[in-house]
Amino acid sequence: MTREHDAPDDHEHPGAPEPTQEEPHAHGHAPAHDEAHAFDGAYWEAHWTEADPHGAAPPNPHLAELAGLAPGTALEAGCGEGGEALALAERGWRVTAADVSAEALRRARRRPGAERVEWRQADLGSWAPSERFDLVTTFYAHPAMPQLDFYARIAEWVAPGGTLLVVGHQHDHGHPEQASASADAVVARLDADEWSIAAAFERPRRAVAPGGREIELHDVVVRAVRAASPEQRAGSPTLDG
Repeated sequence: MTREHDAPDDHEHPGAPEPTQEEPHAHGHAPAHDEAHAFDGAYWEAHWTEADPHGAAPPNPHLAELAGLAPGTALEAGCGEGGEALALAERGWRVTAADVSAEALRRARRRPGAERVEWRQADLGSWAPSERFDLVTTFYAHPAMPQLDFYARIAEWVAPGGTLLVVGHQHDHGHPEQASASADAVVARLDADEWSIAAAFERPRRAVAPGGREIELHDVVVRAVRAASPEQRAGSPTLDG
């Protein structure tokens, strides 16, 4: 099921961000009114090489959707300069952070607390982890594949009983079609027999772009929980003797 998008209920979305979060440089953020791009490794390497080296964004405010979750293993897919990965590590998560850009990862590894994160250079359209994670997150990541296929792909990396958090750009608000989505479309890619939708909404917020210019972002946010395994539902087996 999805939630009402045009008039989201804050009771249904605890910790919803105030619309004044500063965002100097959102990783993986496709520029508004941009022409179509391949969003391949060469594109993102150029993107990060040209980006302001002193403009690392603070953690995305939609991390508040994860309040109350017990820390476990986490994958940040398309981590950019690592703001969200570092924030999760500070909360006790054991984080693997993956990005196609060597320059983005170089910047991430120089940030305070970077030693607590496993950084991995990987093309998320072809790479697959060797394990599943208790939490998989992605914030504005756009690999060289259809956006909804990407979300479906990383959903497969969530362990039974685990959580998926997708934060992306809302369709029809100036971003390339291949780099945006709707909450309904993201939810439709998750099997209703396997996933419960904890939050699904679209919400504008104000942010500060590089150079101090105030902009409005239109976010798509979906938080979903994968069904527990039969063993998890049954609890740990009792050993005889």
